[in-house]
Amino acid sequence: MNATTRIIAIRHGETDWNADSRLQGHTDIALNDLGRAQAACLASALGHEGLTAVVASPLQRAFETARALAGPLGLACQPEPGLRERGFGAMEGLSYQEIDEHHPHWARRWRARDPEFAPPGGETLIEFQARCLDTAERLARQHAGTCVAWVTHGGVLDCLYRAAAGVDLSAPRTWQLGNAAVNRLLFTGSGFTLIGWNDTQHLQVLARALDDT
Repeated sequence: MNATTRIIAIRHGETDWNADSRLQGHTDIALNDLGRAQAACLASALGHEGLTAVVASPLQRAFETARALAGPLGLACQPEPGLRERGFGAMEGLSYQEIDEHHPHWARRWRARDPEFAPPGGETLIEFQARCLDTAERLARQHAGTCVAWVTHGGVLDCLYRAAAGVDLSAPRTWQLGNAAVNRLLFTGSGFTLIGWNDTQHLQVLARALDDT
């Protein structure tokens, strides 16, 4: 019998480009003030989970989020390039509105989740999914029998959700991918199983603080 890996998959905290609905991809954008506050909530929320490792995309928005989790728990952050966001090439830095207005052909194929579409210099969904799932399975096997945190990006989490729930790559997304949300999966030799998704209860203290200002 294969040992089960417990995976806590976390999206990075908010950046200014998130707030502006601007595609980040491989562009290395830092967390904003809210993103850093979101990241600071993670260690206390997950301190009881028995984490043995924290693995993160090396892009600073994810790695900074991972450090905020790992440091208080006495763990090191392990960089993993395979957990980077999808490369969007020439679309990176553009807002969704700018893509719609100035590159309608890109916009149609991107919004339709055309698996074979890649912006110039970017990845297709097929390439991206293969990279994400190859990385995820390798990491899950490497940490078999333990509980590990992966700090990554919305696109990577989307691929994990689809793999665990059996949703086609081109199907519309109907699930949330909140900044600094906690998502839970199990991995056995037969694949990924979805346990919980988009848990943001640990962020409610921030919402209350914003309501009080």
